[in-house]
Amino acid sequence: MKIKIVLAGMMMFAFALGSYAQDGGGQRRTAEERTKRAVDTITSVFKLDQAQQTQTQTAFMDYNKAMDKLRESMQGGTRPDRSEYEKLITERDEKLKKVLSADQFKKYKDEVEPAMRTRRQGGGGNN
Repeated sequence: MKIKIVLAGMMMFAFALGSYAQDGGGQRRTAEERTKRAVDTITSVFKLDQAQQTQTQTAFMDYNKAMDKLRESMQGGTRPDRSEYEKLITERDEKLKKVLSADQFKKYKDEVEPAMRTRRQGGGGNN
């Protein structure tokens, strides 16, 4: 009987720990952390040189900081217009088009960006 209780407790602990790890510990990553992750991913896929990495970092840092400001404005109870989000994405993409070739940018939009988005949302989309 004691073994069953101990095993059940261990399973509950493992489940709770797994849930905690999946959502990043309940904390949102900083703009710097999100930027680093994006730049690292893009660099590994496209083998960017140092200058390209710097330009990509600037594009994502500007984007992530602006997104943080939009999220902060949501705390007041008002939800920003969808066009504000789209404007930020367009600005980021315009900067990336200057760094990546046309083929690389197409691959980024078709494969890399959706993969990064899925990972960020927990992978399942069952929300």
